[in-house]
Amino acid sequence: MKLYKAGAAVAAAVALALTATACGGGSSDKSSGGDSAGGGKGKIVIGIKFDQPGVGLKTPDGKFTGFDVDVATYVAKELGYEANQIEFKQAVSSERENLIANGDVKLVVASYSINDKRKEKVDFAGPYFLAHQDLLVRADETSITKAEDLNKKKLCSVTGSTSAQNVKTKLAPEADLQQFPGYSECLTGLENKAVDALTTDNSILAGYAAQEKNKGKFKLAGLSLSNENYGIGLKKGDKDLQTKVNAALKKMVTDGAWDAAVKKNFGPADYKNEPAPQITEGS
Repeated sequence: MKLYKAGAAVAAAVALALTATACGGGSSDKSSGGDSAGGGKGKIVIGIKFDQPGVGLKTPDGKFTGFDVDVATYVAKELGYEANQIEFKQAVSSERENLIANGDVKLVVASYSINDKRKEKVDFAGPYFLAHQDLLVRADETSITKAEDLNKKKLCSVTGSTSAQNVKTKLAPEADLQQFPGYSECLTGLENKAVDALTTDNSILAGYAAQEKNKGKFKLAGLSLSNENYGIGLKKGDKDLQTKVNAALKKMVTDGAWDAAVKKNFGPADYKNEPAPQITEGS
């Protein structure tokens, strides 16, 4: 009888230990956007754009494509995460700082231009890409060849983007600014002649113009209205993560993966990209 009780106690102890291990082994820290290191455990949550062809796009079948997606996947792997451990979360322009500050994501890789105002709230790694602000107009448009031509015309961009404000305050103060939640709405307005031009980074505009359904409908004005250095946003003060992400970005350039991602995502639009920029954040 005593032997039976002792055996049962051992079995119960083993079962309890196994249960505790199972509960703790695969957990992820959702409050901080995933674990800070991979190593085969947990997940990492990364904010990307869902509506930018060539940059960050969620396809109808639930897959993710674009240059930012490739950069995010490469960086995550260097941090110890496999592709199936990445959770992509939509990061609309106006919510990027909040997603980082609230711990909803670990990183934001979403055509996120580095500027001083944003650096008051978040830190950046990079930059990893240099784009230039441009205008997308209808293919038959001949009256818009420079930024000043937007005066008295309807200019579209997304809420929270710096591009439209740049035009409105510096280049065409009399432009009629229309702001929408996403670029897709602007594109629809441009096609329907509800707006006269869409402004954002040329990399994003090239992605839209290159889509099969848009071929022949739109064209880039070919202007360089500003320099937009894309950085990877992360929680302010996380210097360890910033250093690791910077190291991953440098490796991506040196091993050729950066060039390959540029050609894969922007090549079909005949987009003339700038060389990979020097990393300046965190130095």
